[in-house]
Amino acid sequence: MPRSVNSVASRTRKKKVLKQTKGNFLSRRNVFTVAKNTLDKGLGYAYRDRRKKKGQFRALWIQRINAGVRQYDMSYSEFIGKLDKKGITLNRKTLADLAMNHPDAFKAIVDKVK
Repeated sequence: MPRSVNSVASRTRKKKVLKQTKGNFLSRRNVFTVAKNTLDKGLGYAYRDRRKKKGQFRALWIQRINAGVRQYDMSYSEFIGKLDKKGITLNRKTLADLAMNHPDAFKAIVDKVK
């Protein structure tokens, strides 16, 4: 009895990998074994960086809040500490948005905290 090989399925698997590596350089896009390794590495980086992105945004918000409160002779840590004592529960994303786009509203919050 001849050997049975499911070439349709294996070709489909290979095409799927090669389609995902479109745009890579040289053999990284068209040699299956190299492309497979490239894809695995790339998907790993994508997974890791989706999680890192949250921390990077938080750092950006903190920098923006710090820049905003420095105009009123305060530091970021002092501002956050006083916010907590006053019981004002605004998150860093909102505070950063206010500092950037609504300086009057941000000034009102800083005055309330002082």
